[in-house]
Amino acid sequence: MPRLNAVPDADLSPEQASACAEARSGPRGKIPAPMIAWLRNPELARRAQKLGELLRFETSLEPRLTELAILVCGRHWTSHHEWTAHKALAQKAGLAADVIADIAARRVPDLQCDRQRAVYDVSLALLTDGRIGAELYERGTAQLGEQGMVELVGVLGYYCLVALTLNAFELGIPENIASELQDPQFLASAPIA
Repeated sequence: MPRLNAVPDADLSPEQASACAEARSGPRGKIPAPMIAWLRNPELARRAQKLGELLRFETSLEPRLTELAILVCGRHWTSHHEWTAHKALAQKAGLAADVIADIAARRVPDLQCDRQRAVYDVSLALLTDGRIGAELYERGTAQLGEQGMVELVGVLGYYCLVALTLNAFELGIPENIASELQDPQFLASAPIA
């Protein structure tokens, strides 16, 4: 069960209601799940969801690349709700099912596209080591450009915030538990619906 519940519309403060209206009127058309927690600070909710809107919908990275990075991040943090939501979006964006399965199983996917390989490798390096080596940085910049690299780092940072928020407050649990993440410790302790 989630540790925090959505605030009913009738109980929203004017600031919370404004942040919700802004999210609903944006490209998502709804309140993103982490906003359930972020609304405890309406300004955080407003700014974080706007950053997410920018990074998901308004970068030089095509949706397939953005969703690939989000899946690597979701898998890194074993964020079940993030994984479940973005697995569907990644499939819709054309990311191959075997690539998604490999990421879930923590296997290196066979990526034939150089841009996808760069996104995967940069994402994994940053999430694992907190750094990008010189050769990988050069390869990433050659494939994505400087703007694309900056945007990729932004996507990863934002979705780390999302994953940690979802995990801390158990948002979307138990209905979005993704068994393919193969996390026996979590699955053993997860509440049963």
